[in-house]
Amino acid sequence: MLKFTAEHEWLKIDGDVATVGITTHAAEQLGDLVFVELPAVGTSFSKGGDAATVESVKAASDVYAPLDGECLEVNQAIVDDPSLVNSDPQGAGWFFKMKLANKADADELLDEAAYKELVG
Repeated sequence: MLKFTAEHEWLKIDGDVATVGITTHAAEQLGDLVFVELPAVGTSFSKGGDAATVESVKAASDVYAPLDGECLEVNQAIVDDPSLVNSDPQGAGWFFKMKLANKADADELLDEAAYKELVG
C-alpha cells in the first residue's frame, strides 16, 4: 500500500512497517541534493515532527514523520550518495523504515490519486 502526505513524503506500508521517503515532486522541487541527515535507529517519531534533513544547492528542508512510530532502519546509501534521492526518490532513495504505532492512522493519509491532485 502506497500513501502520501501533503508535506511530500511517501510511505510504502507492509504490515506495521512503513518505508518512508520524499516524493518525486519534492525531489524535483529541491534540485540536486548534496546532504542528507537521517534519524538514529530507535528514534521515536510523532506525526508531523522532524525526522530527517535534506540540503540541496537551493535550500535545506526538513522531512517530517508521516505517522507516530519508531525508526527501525535507515538508508545509509543516501547519506553516502545523496544523488540517489534525485535519481530514484520512490525506490533506492528511501530514507528510513519505521514501525507504526497505529497502522490504522495510515488511512488518513493521501492515496496516489489525491496526492497527484494536490501537486497538480
